[in-house]
Amino acid sequence: MAVRDRRAVALWLLACAAIVAAIVVVGGITRLTRSGLSIVEWQPLAGALPPLSEMDWQALFDKYRQTPEFSKVNFDMTLEGFKRIFWWEYVHRLLGRLAGLVFLLPFLYFLIRKKLDGLLALKLGGIFLLGALQGALGWYMVTSGLVDDPRVSQFRLTAHLGLALLILSFQVWMALDLLFERLRPAKIAIPVLVFLMAMSGGMVAGIRAGYAYNTFPLMNGHLMPPEILALEPWWTNFGYNMATVQFVHRCFFWLLLLVVPLAAWKVKFSNPGKILLVMFVLQAGIGIATLLDKAPIALAATHQAGAVLLLLAALWFAHTSGRTSR
Repeated sequence: MAVRDRRAVALWLLACAAIVAAIVVVGGITRLTRSGLSIVEWQPLAGALPPLSEMDWQALFDKYRQTPEFSKVNFDMTLEGFKRIFWWEYVHRLLGRLAGLVFLLPFLYFLIRKKLDGLLALKLGGIFLLGALQGALGWYMVTSGLVDDPRVSQFRLTAHLGLALLILSFQVWMALDLLFERLRPAKIAIPVLVFLMAMSGGMVAGIRAGYAYNTFPLMNGHLMPPEILALEPWWTNFGYNMATVQFVHRCFFWLLLLVVPLAAWKVKFSNPGKILLVMFVLQAGIGIATLLDKAPIALAATHQAGAVLLLLAALWFAHTSGRTSR
């Protein structure tokens, strides 16, 4: 590939990654405002248009009023209240559609103009398929909350978050590969740990474990809560026990607290190392504040945005470990 083409494809991938990052942040706000079940149908094409008349709004509200969430949680909600939660979910889905278009159309252009080599084209096609799977997984997650217990599955929510972060990571990593030459394998341990911590955070959000054990560094006076294995069989604690799920999330934090400063020191606090360290400190501070304040929406949304930025910093750090500048 010509240098000019490499840069064009890389910039396009970074633009796509920015949209995915926005989707993750808006998705977090959607969850925090309990807006995710406001749209009860999956209409990839027709759903792109918002309600255009009062009749349209009433029709959507009537469908929502037939859901268990309305009858058991929001039974006193008015049409105006419904509009507030509707817009967050609508914007979340609209960004998903935008991400698909911004990826597909330039991809086809680059492909038709033969600006992509065969392997790169296959990788990009794989990312598009992951994006399509992400849309289906999002609806699969929503359906888990349109039942008698109006709460989405924590496992589906975490899978939905994890796939979004994987797509983001692939896009950024491929862009960096196009911009910089790697002469040796990159060290990806830190991005993997950050990704796993974000996944454990998804589980914390899924079972609302952030509203419990709102002390730090101990969990209600214990390093390891005595009820951490209270459920039987033991393995169910990792999906349903607030103590266990939050403890796992904290374990990833403590591990990164050791690994990140050491990694930054090993690269003599170069710019990627300093950026990684600063982002980790900021994210840790936001996370602790969110926990102590029992997860208010603004702080919790900022914490989710911080997870995305920390992952990006970790990817940048890992990529520099095996490259020279083009």
